Amino acid sequence: MVKRKKNCWEVMNCGRGPDKTRKPGAPVCPATVEQRLHGVHGGRLGGRACWLVAGTMCGGKPQGVFAEKYGNCKLCRFYNQVMDEEESRFQLTMNLMKRLKEPVKG
Repeated sequence: MVKRKKNCWEVMNCGRGPDKTRKPGAPVCPATVEQRLHGVHGGRLGGRACWLVAGTMCGGKPQGVFAEKYGNCKLCRFYNQVMDEEESRFQLTMNLMKRLKEPVKG
């Protein structure tokens, strides 16, 4: 049986997940609705590539766009967990950025 990979909101317990993990009244994190990253690293929506998603609320404050936040993300335990879990399957950030430039399918 394949072990399901956890998304950022499940590991970090931020309370901003898309489902029962969201605290009442808390806004949904942008990573939980980012369709273009769905399936990356075996995750749901942007949940296993959150470092690419603008406006995530890591640490309780908006993190801004990729260029502003990536330095912090590289130090994040979840980012490093995904890198360790994926090993040689870890998708390069530059390749994933291309996916974000594609129009949302809808």
